Amino acid sequence: MDRPVIDLSDLDDDQRVAATAPRGPVCILAGAGTGKTRTITYRIAHLISQGFVSPNRVLAVTFTARAAGEMRHRLHLMGIGGVQARTFHAAARRQLSYFWPQVAGSLPWRLLDNKFPLVGRAARGVGVESTTENVRDLLGEIEWAKASLITPDQYAERIVGTDRTPPVPAAKVAEVYRRYEAAKTTEEGMLLDFDDLLLHVAAALENAPGVADEFREQYRTFVVDEYQDVTPLQQRVLQAWLGDRDDITVVGDANQTIYSFTGATPNYLLDFPRTYENATLVKLQRDYRSTPQITDLANTVIGQATGRVAGTRLELQGMRPDGPEPTFHSYDDEPTEAREVAGQILTLLGRGVPASEIAVLYRINAQSQVFEQALADAGIVYQVRGGEGFFNRPEIRQAVSELVRVAQRTDLPDDPVAVTRAALAPLGLTPTEPEGAQARERWQSLVALVDLVEELVRAQPDLTLTGVLQALRQRAESKHPPTVEGVTLASLHAAKGLEWDAVFLVGLVENTLPISHAIKAGAHQVEEERRLFYVGITRAREHLHLSWALARQEGGRKSRSRSRFLDGVVPQLEIEKVPARTVRPRRCRVCGGPLSTPGEKVIGRHEDCPSGADEEIFETLRAWRAEASREAGVPAYIVFSDATLMALAEALPADRNELLDVPGVGPVKVERYGAQLLAVIDAFR
Repeated sequence: MDRPVIDLSDLDDDQRVAATAPRGPVCILAGAGTGKTRTITYRIAHLISQGFVSPNRVLAVTFTARAAGEMRHRLHLMGIGGVQARTFHAAARRQLSYFWPQVAGSLPWRLLDNKFPLVGRAARGVGVESTTENVRDLLGEIEWAKASLITPDQYAERIVGTDRTPPVPAAKVAEVYRRYEAAKTTEEGMLLDFDDLLLHVAAALENAPGVADEFREQYRTFVVDEYQDVTPLQQRVLQAWLGDRDDITVVGDANQTIYSFTGATPNYLLDFPRTYENATLVKLQRDYRSTPQITDLANTVIGQATGRVAGTRLELQGMRPDGPEPTFHSYDDEPTEAREVAGQILTLLGRGVPASEIAVLYRINAQSQVFEQALADAGIVYQVRGGEGFFNRPEIRQAVSELVRVAQRTDLPDDPVAVTRAALAPLGLTPTEPEGAQARERWQSLVALVDLVEELVRAQPDLTLTGVLQALRQRAESKHPPTVEGVTLASLHAAKGLEWDAVFLVGLVENTLPISHAIKAGAHQVEEERRLFYVGITRAREHLHLSWALARQEGGRKSRSRSRFLDGVVPQLEIEKVPARTVRPRRCRVCGGPLSTPGEKVIGRHEDCPSGADEEIFETLRAWRAEASREAGVPAYIVFSDATLMALAEALPADRNELLDVPGVGPVKVERYGAQLLAVIDAFR
């Protein structure tokens, strides 16, 4: 059969070196946006076209089914079929199904799709409460241990030498792990989880010479993508596949190692040239995704990294035409940050940037709530990637259901915020952030919900708990349904492997990025947080906006500090250019006395002190607000609070800049209502 002719002219010099390297060990260090998938696809095609290997003798391993499908599609377009491109687990499942009778005889097995019940039963057996969060955290520890080749008997000792914090005492985790493993052997046969697929394949190849010989006769050439993310278990499988051969190509970027919490380690990538002394090493550093301005920032951020990973640093070279400089902005509080970001997104949309080419990226999922609200208020369609929207999260649905139940009581205190805190305490709202990834995520979501309740009460001080629930329901219903045409909201982890024309990196404060538990764990975890920040930066093609808020809530104490990863990165001049928001006066501008309520702080005086505003202006503004709220299908206070309308009536702003000086009026509101407000006010001048 005629072999396909592969045209290598589409590759740059470094890509061509990697694609045409002779059979044997090849290590491709590929930076973000440097065309690694294209390069390894061409390498496979070149080996086949030159007759070095048959298509059905190649096994390419990727970390997602999507990446495997993309590789098969690209090879098909080049006229090459028959290459096996699969994830580690998909390849192992296929192999185990074939070899099982040779290693286990007639003993039946089936894949365990849901590990929750077994782990929950094991947890209860050792006296650990089997809440959803506890079971998830225990399952995470078991999966990490198996990926790290740690048995139940070894767990308690081995965990001591790591930067992990078990969700319960290590001895109990080990016992849950032991009971879980025992429960998978039943009278009907064996239950295998996804990690067991890898363990059994490795064991079959290591201990059954006939199985190993048959497999190694079938597969001669191996390609591994995202090699910085392999676990010790996956490396064991890979070594079992290879045997004493060395026809392997790996590609990865240690600067993008962000999954160590699953057991992944970049050590195999970093050690590759020492493991294979005859290896060909190629660096891909020409970034075809991002502008030079973005790659310069990425290089600066990762250039401050410490530890072993920093020793193999790649220097990205932005190959796109020059673009705008990344911007840095500090805001007083999170709602202001969210409104400003929404305003900038409106500007980009107005310039023709598609909504689907814009992303807002944050460290933890709980951060999405304030941005979901700001985008919805601005009429911007969005989708939440890698998780449900805020109001659809299980912990939020459960919390709202509990508030509905509590609201039926007749003896409730007048403070709905205090009632909310008390009601959510049994659901995981502890005074301090708990240990355990799932418990932390639930806690963060509940804190965000309490913050939202506080925001609603500040806007309407006489709001009852029933009114709060109605407002929450309206906010949930006003959200736009997910659509591929919307702006993307995603965590930094969920953004890995994706890219957009414009990226907003938000919430860049200490204890969020780096996350608090990484700071407690030590330098190793902090450096992984830096790499996560680097991944976020390199998702942007042209527009990159970085921001942080000094307080969580409007009017809150500005106790936060920006992320340490911005030290030596943020241009001081750029920060000084950011206009400061008008600080709400703390004393009455009429009598000089202290102000106490949020409404008084908005208008800058006591409610019983004379305002000096024309009552007709205020009533006209209220009538306008009623019409605007009907058109938007939202409560009137969502448009503007009474306090903000009074502040407008007293200030009589003459242009957009003066509108922005009025507390409660932000860029999004000016974009949506500014012209109408000025027209109403001008009629009274």
